[in-house]
Amino acid sequence: MDIKLELIKVLKKVIKEDISNIIETPNDFSKGDVALPCFFLSKKMRKSPNVIAEELVGKIKLSKIFFRVVNEGPYLNFFVDKKLYSESLIKEILSEKGNYGKNKIGKSKNVVVEYSSPNIAKSFGIGHLRSTLIGNSIANIHEFNGYKVIRMNYLGDWGTPFGKILLGYEKFGDAKLLKKDPVKHLFNLYVKMSKDDKFDSESKEYFKKLESGDKKLVNQWKLFRELSIKEFKEIYSILGVKFNVYSSESMYNNKLDDVVNSLKKKKLLVEDDGANVVKLDNLGVALIQKSDGSSLYMTRDIATAIDRYKKYKFDKMIYEVGSEQKLHFRQLFKVLELMGHKWSKDCVHVAHGLYLDKDGKKFASRKGKTVFMKDVLNETVKLAKKSKVSSDVALDVARAAIFYGDLKNQPSKDAIFDIDNFLQFSGDTGPYLLYTYARANSIISGKSGKVSVDDLDVCEIELIKKMGEFSSVVENSMLNPSLVSHYSYELCQKFNEFYHACKVIGSSNEKFRIALVKSFMIVLKNSLSLLGINVVKRM
Repeated sequence: MDIKLELIKVLKKVIKEDISNIIETPNDFSKGDVALPCFFLSKKMRKSPNVIAEELVGKIKLSKIFFRVVNEGPYLNFFVDKKLYSESLIKEILSEKGNYGKNKIGKSKNVVVEYSSPNIAKSFGIGHLRSTLIGNSIANIHEFNGYKVIRMNYLGDWGTPFGKILLGYEKFGDAKLLKKDPVKHLFNLYVKMSKDDKFDSESKEYFKKLESGDKKLVNQWKLFRELSIKEFKEIYSILGVKFNVYSSESMYNNKLDDVVNSLKKKKLLVEDDGANVVKLDNLGVALIQKSDGSSLYMTRDIATAIDRYKKYKFDKMIYEVGSEQKLHFRQLFKVLELMGHKWSKDCVHVAHGLYLDKDGKKFASRKGKTVFMKDVLNETVKLAKKSKVSSDVALDVARAAIFYGDLKNQPSKDAIFDIDNFLQFSGDTGPYLLYTYARANSIISGKSGKVSVDDLDVCEIELIKKMGEFSSVVENSMLNPSLVSHYSYELCQKFNEFYHACKVIGSSNEKFRIALVKSFMIVLKNSLSLLGINVVKRM
């Protein structure tokens, strides 16, 4: 029960305009719990804000949780019945538990979320971690909002890079190294081939032969693909990330001619320097087919999108892919629109920034400057154990550190990957949030509470209000998990302020405060679950 949402319900009866973004929280409690500035109505009503506030105050019919409204200059100040509100909210949380905060806005709607999408024969590096974590959280939040989510991993298993890898293995491959650490060996070969331009032409020929069905190359490619997927699934298992569907670029090779023919029929395809393209005015040129007849990402992505709509009849399709692909997706959606696919308007690209190292420089796989995810996870667990975390929760702490260290950032912004900073137990970090949950658990473990209170401390009220905001945060975070991250941190701050100001066990309000702590734990657990983070009862 969000106080601001409750106020909106009350004011809808007398104000028709959208007021959701202008409701304020007064710094001074004597001025009320929430306030509505009336400046925005002045132009439309041709009256001063002060007069408008004075007129509205007599028209408003308050709901149960509001016991008073006063106008003070251009403001309407609303006062909440804190006892009624607090008891109602805590009853709601304790009753709904894991369902508290869920919305039904996505009921009976399908959403496809494509995320992670690593490249075959290139080890799962830190470069794909952002897409994995952000996409996973977006999927979690949509499910919490009532959507049926199809979690899709679209593997990069086709294209000219595979020409480099296949040629590299033929020239420099080692069967023993392939058996010992297959993906790292293939990655090293890719780096070696990328550093020398003299292999470019031959690599392109190798990919063309692969596309044409060369038996030897196809079998080699299948082996590399199988070995890569095996490693990816091991990493996903450790991260606790799941997918409903594993798809890949190669699955759509037999549908590419259909795309080309459809574009020709609609007279969208034109020849440009021997290549087939779609001209998109201010979006430039979308390359559909190279002069040698080989396909491109765009062709495959068009075929993929059409196939997904046929299969899932999605109401929304979200691509969680790096910001360097912004133009590609703008072109893709425009081409789909020109082809007559009305659902193209329901396609969304959630772009993420790069991971940067401690020096603010990007990781570049072609130059071999990358960080392997297996190594990161192992090292983070070791560091967690060194910080005197129990062995049985070290992995949960490590995951919380990595997940939160990423997800607290705005997705579109670059983020510094700094494990040492991520693992701090104070400040805006994942371990701090887990520690707060464990602290709360230690307070009320095995004790029962009661939802009844006479007097409320300011810190109790602030914590309760923050818990009441959760549902609104969930609804507004569907494409931006950082809002859930910030909320989780603010919630923990409010709890720790309460913990330091208010004695729980042995206080006159002990039973109520136990119920309050239990409610806090439920809300924090629900919030962190949306980020893919598991809570721990002890550290």
